[in-house]
Amino acid sequence: MKYALSIIWLATIILGCNPTTSVSLFNGKDLHGWHVDVPKMDTVPEAINPFIIRDGMLVSLGTPQGHLITDANYHDFRLNVEYRFAGEPGNCGVLVFASTPRSLYKMFPKSIEVQMMHKNAGDFWCIVQDITTENMLERRGPKREWGITEGKKRRIKNLTDDSENPLGEWNSMTIECLGNKIKVWLNGDLVNYGYDATASSGQIALQAEGAEVEFRKVMLTPITELSDMAQE
Repeated sequence: MKYALSIIWLATIILGCNPTTSVSLFNGKDLHGWHVDVPKMDTVPEAINPFIIRDGMLVSLGTPQGHLITDANYHDFRLNVEYRFAGEPGNCGVLVFASTPRSLYKMFPKSIEVQMMHKNAGDFWCIVQDITTENMLERRGPKREWGITEGKKRRIKNLTDDSENPLGEWNSMTIECLGNKIKVWLNGDLVNYGYDATASSGQIALQAEGAEVEFRKVMLTPITELSDMAQE
């Protein structure tokens, strides 16, 4: 009898745990769960932390350049990010499968970047990691020039034009990572899909790369399969 009750109790616990529960990676108050890696802060005493909290939003001031990196590693997830350029358009990105810090140009962690740069959002950038897509020659350039380190063709262009909202408006980016596959939507449009990535788990990072960007949502959900369309 005790054994049967134990089995029922265990089953209740397992069934009561929802494996698809979404969690916000940003608590709206501070940078708990993240750490900053900004090379200039190592040697310049007056260098500021470019990642701040403002009006309940996470803000990348853009300079000095560097990354805000999760303390934890993640795999098999959907990441929903809502962002906008607060002033002038510029550059930023979300890095997935991030690991060894400062692996490229002594600043970028080993990772796959999902680009947020204005008019290029959805591009992949290979940062000492690689990924395969369809139409690679058309989207990456001559194969002999491909690579994952300095001086190589690391950019894989996205699939669409004009998926970004006008400057000042919020953009919704969905990134799904399952095994070594990455699928990206921007404002509901499928903008990239890659497979055979050379990593399948790691940290998540946001960039400070020259332009001020506001984030009002950074939500992570565990997944067991890739979606056919963007999921909020």
